Amino acid sequence: MNGGLLVAGTTSDAGKSVVTAGICRWLVRQGVKVAPFKAQNMSLNSFVTREGAEIGRAQAMQAQACRVEPTALMNPVLLKPGGERSSQVVLLGKPVGEMTARGYHGGRQERLLGTVLDSLAELRGAYDAVICEGAGSPAEINLRRTDIVNMGIARGAGLPVLIVGDIDRGGVFASFFGTVALLAPEDQALVAGFLVNKFRGDVSLLEPGLDMLHGLTGRRTYGVLPFRHGLGIDEEDGLRASLRGTVRESVVAPPVGEDVLRVAVCAVPLMSNFTDVDALAAEPGVVVRFVDRPEELADADLVIVPGTRGTVRALEWLRERGLADGIARRVAEGRPVLGVCGGFQLLGEHIEDDVESRAGHVEGLGLLPVRVRFAREKTLTRPVGEALGERVEGYEIHHGVAEVLGGAPFLDGCRVGQTWGTHWHGSLESDGFRRAFLREVAAAAGRRFVPAPDTSFAALREEQLDRLGDLIEQHADTDALWRLIESGAPSGLPFVPPGAPA
Repeated sequence: MNGGLLVAGTTSDAGKSVVTAGICRWLVRQGVKVAPFKAQNMSLNSFVTREGAEIGRAQAMQAQACRVEPTALMNPVLLKPGGERSSQVVLLGKPVGEMTARGYHGGRQERLLGTVLDSLAELRGAYDAVICEGAGSPAEINLRRTDIVNMGIARGAGLPVLIVGDIDRGGVFASFFGTVALLAPEDQALVAGFLVNKFRGDVSLLEPGLDMLHGLTGRRTYGVLPFRHGLGIDEEDGLRASLRGTVRESVVAPPVGEDVLRVAVCAVPLMSNFTDVDALAAEPGVVVRFVDRPEELADADLVIVPGTRGTVRALEWLRERGLADGIARRVAEGRPVLGVCGGFQLLGEHIEDDVESRAGHVEGLGLLPVRVRFAREKTLTRPVGEALGERVEGYEIHHGVAEVLGGAPFLDGCRVGQTWGTHWHGSLESDGFRRAFLREVAAAAGRRFVPAPDTSFAALREEQLDRLGDLIEQHADTDALWRLIESGAPSGLPFVPPGAPA
């Protein structure tokens, strides 16, 4: 078997990442050797592979669904926004420069198609099947000429396409029809059909519409996936909840001790790897919220300043919003604060940045004895160490180089009293360390909180991935899906006018 499939969507956040992971987990449970692939990802949530390559967190999660190690081939192009009009371009896991959107779509993207197709071909040579994820919508007619992630890769590799639509948003039938009708005839020939995501209610009420859609497009619907709370998989480039909502729709479990622990995460601009706090949200009795006002820090037992692609910009934002003063008051009172990556850097004394913001010398918050200098070379590592008597694993993604001038050692950073700083992402996924850290926080906050003794973040992640596989197995036509992956799009699919404009 040398199968493949492109999972496209009517919109961003239609559920492409979830469906791709679900198909991957379903296939691997059938004994298929499968890998994920996304030609081009735009995301501030990234991960470091064992060979030191940076890829999107969503592809790392999908690799876990496949029960394989993630590699740079699975996400050959990663765009990391640094503002509204420019992004860092990461090619095969390594940064190759900053580029404006106009410059990228003006020629650079098109030139990357060969690299993308070569990466996909290499994966297809090593695996029985490769399940590819598209980006945004394949019907972005203004970008089709330079497209390398949707119909560009589908046509280049001869992949059948499944279009996912989020019915919870409304307008799913118009979105399905319009997506097909705005594609060129050669692209339409690869669009096999549709998959409805996030359906609530009685499926029988939906079926007449699906029949009419088939009549209008000549394409079938491969499944209707029900709405499910608490999937909690890694996000690509959006928060699962609003700033005032909980960070994850996790199953509510009662606290083991008498008190809950409240965690406030500062929603800094260009926030990266906010998935770092998922492991905290998975703990019974821990409530995690994103905040953007100083008064929201008042009742928090722990404040986290997360990673960001714009350390200097985040520092300015904290000062403008009054959050910097609120954090400084907490530190003076001996109340817990944790800075991660960019959040660690801005807690220091000063920053020399001629790379990211090009702001030169900038005074930090002065809450940790650390000085930061931005290097052009990006640090991409998977460190292992020990803290609070427990083994810790993490990963580092940063240009800032920290010189630690005092305090007690804490991973690669330091702590002074109850103010902690480290570049390590993912450290809280280490169960023993997370429990030890929460005990320290609870003691400093005066809370009678007790970490659950048996919470395994890795096991919870596996359960979530199995739930995604169950969704596909139970609510999709898996026989038809198998034929699609193995044999490609059905022949003779009709053209739906008007097609793409010239």
